[in-house]
Amino acid sequence: MNLHLLWKNRETLVGTPVFPTVPTTTFDECPEELDVLAVGAIMPDVLADPEVIEFFGRAARRAEHVVAVCGGVILAGAAGLLEGKRATTNFQLLEVLPEVGAIPVEGNEVVRDGNIWTAGPASASYEVGLLVLAELRGEEIARRVELDIQYAPTPPFGTGSPELAGPELTAASRKGYDMVCEGSLAALAQLRKLGVLTAGR
Repeated sequence: MNLHLLWKNRETLVGTPVFPTVPTTTFDECPEELDVLAVGAIMPDVLADPEVIEFFGRAARRAEHVVAVCGGVILAGAAGLLEGKRATTNFQLLEVLPEVGAIPVEGNEVVRDGNIWTAGPASASYEVGLLVLAELRGEEIARRVELDIQYAPTPPFGTGSPELAGPELTAASRKGYDMVCEGSLAALAQLRKLGVLTAGR
C-alpha cells in the first residue's frame, strides 16, 4: 500500500487540538489515480481555501472511492461532490449539508451514495474504513482487520448519540461546536462569493 498524506507543501501542519502532521506528498505530486481519497476533520480556514477545494474536487473525480468524515464532509460538498447525494457528518454539522447541496442523513451509520462514503466521527470512522477495505480487498480481509484491531465498541457511558445523551447534554455539545458550524457557513459564503462554490442553496 502506498499512503500519501497530501497538502500544498511538506511543511508540518498543526491541527486543533495541537496535533502535528507532516505531509508526505504535495498536491502537485499526487498520483493521477487513487484507490481512496480520504478527508477527516478540518477547520473552517481550510474549508475557505479555494486551492484546497479545487485540488480535492479534481483528485476525487479520479479516485475509486472518496471517504469524507466529520468536517471533511463539508469540504467534499464544497468541491461539488455531494449535490443531490445522501450524506452524513457530526450531528452538530448536519444543518450545513444543504448549503452544499447534500441530503442530510441523521444517525451514526456510514452513508454511501455511489462511490462517496460519509460518516461522523469516532466509531463511524472505523466502520467506513472497514467497509471500503472490503470493497477493495474483499470481506475476508476486512473481517480479519476488524479482529486485528479488536473493533467491538462498548461505549462506557452510552451517550454516543443525541437520542442516547438526552436534550441537556446534546445542547451543550451543539454549543461547543458553534464556532466550527458558524465558521463553516462563513467559509462557504466566501467560496460562493468567489464563484468557487456553486452547489447547494
